[in-house]
Amino acid sequence: MVERIRHDAPVLVIGLGRFGAATAGQLQRLGREVLAVDDDPNLVQKWAERVTHAVQADARSLDALRQIGADEFSIAVVATGSSIESSVLITANLVDLKIPQIWSKAISQSHGKILARIGANHVIYPEAEAGERVAHLLSGRMIDFIEFDDDFVLVKMYPPKPIRGLSLTESQVRSKYRITVVGVKSPGKPFTYATEQTVVSNHDLIIVSGTEADIDRFASLDN
Repeated sequence: MVERIRHDAPVLVIGLGRFGAATAGQLQRLGREVLAVDDDPNLVQKWAERVTHAVQADARSLDALRQIGADEFSIAVVATGSSIESSVLITANLVDLKIPQIWSKAISQSHGKILARIGANHVIYPEAEAGERVAHLLSGRMIDFIEFDDDFVLVKMYPPKPIRGLSLTESQVRSKYRITVVGVKSPGKPFTYATEQTVVSNHDLIIVSGTEADIDRFASLDN
């Protein structure tokens, strides 16, 4: 039987560059216990009072990881992506320590494939994902863009002109544009789930789901 990991389990974060520091800081703000590790004493000192624990260690050494108790963690984040060799060595060490859930940062697809093959459960491409998200947001109508597996996208956006003033049944968004309006937010009101009778106005925000290509086409409809 696979051991279930607690939702509030402590997290080991290796690497205190921009991505690692942002991850450790946000986890701390969410109330999670964090052990942050870096071989740079200046970064460790900087973060010593911002996270639960911060230690200086060379995570490329399996013995060093054992000494800081890395094998007691069920979740680890390898945020050292600038050196492919280092991130691969560190990820391999965490696999050897049998840490159940390993998240590793990659700087390229080939780097990511190596990390996945040696045992990383989740491979993260923060620069590529941020760049893709920004590119979509620059279209002007999208406010937020989240892509999931299998080309499934969830977007918060302003409604295109062809669906304004009509119910979702009348505008035929699903059959015409192959997207689904999940929720609608009118000014001063919270988001509500959309129904077939929901009428979208000029002032509303909508949450839509669909493939990336269909969402892009829908977002580019005339204002």
